[in-house]
Amino acid sequence: MEKSGMSLEGLKVPGSSSSEHELYLQEIEAVDDYWGPTFRAIYETDQHEAFIQKLEERIRDHDSDIQKMCNFHYQGFIFSVRDLFQVRSDVEQLNEDVVAVDKDLRGSSEKVIEKAESLMFARRVEKNIVLTIESLSSCLPVLQTFSKLSKQMAEKRFHPALKTLEQLEHTFLPRIANYRFSKQMRASIPKLRESIKSASITELKDFLENVRKLSPKIGDIALRQTAHKLNINPVQVLGPYTGQAFLDDEDITAEDLVDFGPLYRCLHINTVLNERDTFEKYYRRQRTQQANLTLQPPINMHESLEGYRSYFHGIVGFFVCEDHVLNTGNGLVSKAYLDEVWSSASVKIMSTFQAHAAYLTEAEFMLKIKNIMLLFASSLVAFGYSVDKLFMLLQELFDHYTEILMKKCVVIFREIFDSDNYHPIEVSCHEEYDEIVSAFQFESETLEEEPFPKSFPFSAMVPKVYNEVKHFIDSCVKFTQDLNLNPSEIDESLRKSTNILLTRTLSGCLSSLVRKNNINLLQLIQININTYHLESTNVHLERYISEITRISMEATHIARLQGRSMFKDIRAEAEDQINLKLISKMDEFIELANYDWLLSEAHGVSSPWLMDLIAFLKSVFQSFTNLPEKLAQMSCMSACQHLAKSIMEMILDESVKSISLGILDQIDLDVVQCEMFASSEPVRGLEEDVLVMCFSDLRQLLNLFVSWDWTTYLADYGTGNDRAKYLRVKPKHALIIFDKLKEGEKKSSFSISMNKKDRDKKKLMDTIYKQLKALSGEEKGLGGGILSGGGDLLVEKIKEECDVIKNWASFKKSVIIHH
Repeated sequence: MEKSGMSLEGLKVPGSSSSEHELYLQEIEAVDDYWGPTFRAIYETDQHEAFIQKLEERIRDHDSDIQKMCNFHYQGFIFSVRDLFQVRSDVEQLNEDVVAVDKDLRGSSEKVIEKAESLMFARRVEKNIVLTIESLSSCLPVLQTFSKLSKQMAEKRFHPALKTLEQLEHTFLPRIANYRFSKQMRASIPKLRESIKSASITELKDFLENVRKLSPKIGDIALRQTAHKLNINPVQVLGPYTGQAFLDDEDITAEDLVDFGPLYRCLHINTVLNERDTFEKYYRRQRTQQANLTLQPPINMHESLEGYRSYFHGIVGFFVCEDHVLNTGNGLVSKAYLDEVWSSASVKIMSTFQAHAAYLTEAEFMLKIKNIMLLFASSLVAFGYSVDKLFMLLQELFDHYTEILMKKCVVIFREIFDSDNYHPIEVSCHEEYDEIVSAFQFESETLEEEPFPKSFPFSAMVPKVYNEVKHFIDSCVKFTQDLNLNPSEIDESLRKSTNILLTRTLSGCLSSLVRKNNINLLQLIQININTYHLESTNVHLERYISEITRISMEATHIARLQGRSMFKDIRAEAEDQINLKLISKMDEFIELANYDWLLSEAHGVSSPWLMDLIAFLKSVFQSFTNLPEKLAQMSCMSACQHLAKSIMEMILDESVKSISLGILDQIDLDVVQCEMFASSEPVRGLEEDVLVMCFSDLRQLLNLFVSWDWTTYLADYGTGNDRAKYLRVKPKHALIIFDKLKEGEKKSSFSISMNKKDRDKKKLMDTIYKQLKALSGEEKGLGGGILSGGGDLLVEKIKEECDVIKNWASFKKSVIIHH
């Protein structure tokens, strides 16, 4: 080592020293595994070669030390090896013992290990079981709740199902959020909620369909209960009831007949789903549609009362159900909504009845409908609805009802008129007399004092018509009952309807009656008499209406019956028809007049047709006894005027070309007969000679020709003397007859030679003819001056000839009268 150290010291290593190398060696010896910094420092100083030498030197030093140590401890090592060999046998024995023990231990430990493994497995199973129990315990409420939900859905208990779903979603599922099936459940909740909503809507639709089917039954029961409350026999109005016998229970409600549970459940479900507004709109829309369907009248509703009952039952049932929903539906429907529905419904009801009114043709049928409508209105009033429009409709139906009654009265009036014999009613005993008097209020002291048999002045139609009008009033009263009308309104309605009956219906029937062709003159006279007695019934009818309505007849506001003016119009028409019939009948007799216009001399008696006509007129005017004198006088005057006019027209008829003085004498006899009839006072009350004046034109004309008093006529004509003998003779008429006489003279003297007297007569007639022609041509404005001046001799000549002819005519007339 010294040699080594010497060699190191002999090295010349720039920048290094043995102390630094020593330091490096200590670092290397001190550190076992991290020599990098030391080596880097050596290389950085470029001392590695010197250091290697130093290192080798150190190695040699250590080798020397080791050798010294080994040499020092060698003997001890030998002893130790010897001891070790001795120990080896013990170790082998120990090893054998250890192996045996190990073997025994292994055999024992295998069972222990096996048991331990079993125990460990059991522990793991136990742990898993505990974990499973814990998991199941946390999942069990979810599963139970879901099972409960499924069961509720299956049982259609949707409202509890929705509550269960809410509990599942917000309470139980959050506890098992880590489980996959919980996520699936949570994902299915919206579908379940929608399913519940859909199922509840389906159930609601079933409810709506069911309530629509049951509405007529509900309405029927409601109307019957209203009838019981109003002490009305429901069987008379609604017919026999065919349902369950619980009508006496006044507390029965719509809920007892209809299960409203589906509606409430659906309402709660949509409330929970925050869709209440949508549900309310849906429900109201559906019910409005059902209301529109209910308001549609059944097919052929007008054919039977059952159709109208069914119609009203459905409407009442609808509003009864809605009223129940209003009171129990927690605002599902409002009063304003129902009032709006009812307002629309009432308009449609009015439209329906206005459209079906034409089909209503029976009064009794309409009364039954009116009673149903009154029950209908009373039922709706009980539920708080306004029924003003219904009573307006009933007023309109009343007008239609009266029209039906009037049509019925037309038939009855015609039957009465057709069955009447138009002869005064005759009674033979007190019972018959009292029967007529009780049916028709007629008072006559004269008639009461007369012995039986007695004759009333009117025919059977009068009491029958009077009683039919009273029956009409009674029928109107039946309809006005319970219409919320005060007595004044009822009185006004009755008077208005009665006025229409009298002025339109009865007036029309009477007008048709008097215009019938098969009504003869005597029947017309009796009809005219009947109208006076029918007119007198106005007072009794007004009193009858006042007794019904309890409105005094003295009240100033009441309307009077217009029958009086109507009967006056009918009488005027009847009087015209009487005159027409009388004239027509007279014309039948007049047509029988068949004069021989070239008759040489009169027959000495009146013509047969005239005698028959006068006999007829006498019988007719005798039947005028019960007529007013004025009418009888006018008819008699008209008959005489027509007779005089007809005879005048026969004489002046253009078809008669020639006549003789003989036929004028015969007509003069006929006119004498007419004047005798006129002066016999065929009717009472006429002034003396008034009827005779009807024949004055004819009388003066005939006297002029029969007396041949032309001198007087020509002298007086145009003088303005009101007392002139032939004042009413018109020159043109005298000229026409004169013309015809001339033609007659020509025919009678055609084959005979004229002597001087005949020639003078002819000359005179020519002169008269010229004068008449002049008078006829200048009839207006002419005076007596026509014959002045040189005409005096002509007048004297005419006078002489006229005296001759007059004497001859007087002689013939005396002979005829004597005959």
